[in-house]
Amino acid sequence: MDDVYTLHRGTLPLLISLPHDGIALPEEIAARVTDAARGVPDTDWFVSRLYDFARGLGASVLVPQYSRYVVDLNRPPDDVSLYPGQNTTGLCPAVRFSGDPVYVEGQAPGPDEVAARVQRYWRPYHDALAGELARLKQAHGRALLWEGHSIRSVVPFLFEGRLPDLNLGTAGGASCSPATQARLEAVLAGQGDYTHVCNGRFKGGYITRHYGRPSEGVEAIQLELAQSTYMDEATGRYDRERAGKLQGLLGALLRAALG
Repeated sequence: MDDVYTLHRGTLPLLISLPHDGIALPEEIAARVTDAARGVPDTDWFVSRLYDFARGLGASVLVPQYSRYVVDLNRPPDDVSLYPGQNTTGLCPAVRFSGDPVYVEGQAPGPDEVAARVQRYWRPYHDALAGELARLKQAHGRALLWEGHSIRSVVPFLFEGRLPDLNLGTAGGASCSPATQARLEAVLAGQGDYTHVCNGRFKGGYITRHYGRPSEGVEAIQLELAQSTYMDEATGRYDRERAGKLQGLLGALLRAALG
C-alpha cells in the first residue's frame, strides 16, 4: 500500500505520525467536491517539511498521501465524535473547517462508500502505524508516538478566539506517563517565544487516545501547532525563518518526550 503512505524507519524508539499532511484526491472524489474544497484547505500544511529534521535524529516518520477529505486518519472508524457537543468534522468530512460543504449538493459519500474508504485508505495507515510501534517496542522495550498536527490560528467554526501557538494533548494525561508530560510542560514553560496550553481544545485525537498505553510501554503525545508559527497563513507560504526557529523547540520537545 505504498500509494497510501510512506514510512521512514528510524533507530530511536520514536515514531512521528503526520496523518493530515496528505493532499491528494482520487479523481472520482475530486470530481464531486466543490471548487473551494478541491484545494484541500484544511490540510496540516507543510508538517512533513517541518518535521523532516527528525529523521536525522533517528525518528521513524509516517506520512499519508491522501487528503483528510478522503478519510480522516485521526478519527475512529465508527465515526464517534471525539469532542461531544462541539463543532467538528467527521471520518469522511462533509463540511470544511469554515462550516462550508466539502461536496457538491447530493454528492457526499454514503455508508457503503465510507466503509470502502476505511478499508482502502484508513486501515493501511493504521496497520503501518501499529506495526512500526510494535517494531520499536520490540527493539527498545518501549515506543513513543508523536502526533504532529497544525491548523490555522483562527477557526471560528471550531473554537473561539485565537488558538495558542502550541497545543499539547495527552488525552488528559491518559496517553503518556505523568513524568513525560511534566518534562514536556517544563520545556514549554522554559521558553518565552510561543504561547502554549496542555490539554486545551485539542486533547489528542483518535490516534493519541487509541495507541497511547503507557502501562504497556507505548506513550502517545499530540502537538497541534498554530500555522502562524511556521508559515504565512495569509499567503499559504512556508516561512523558513519562522520554521527554523520553531524546529529548535520541536527538537527540544522530542528529546524531552524520550526522556
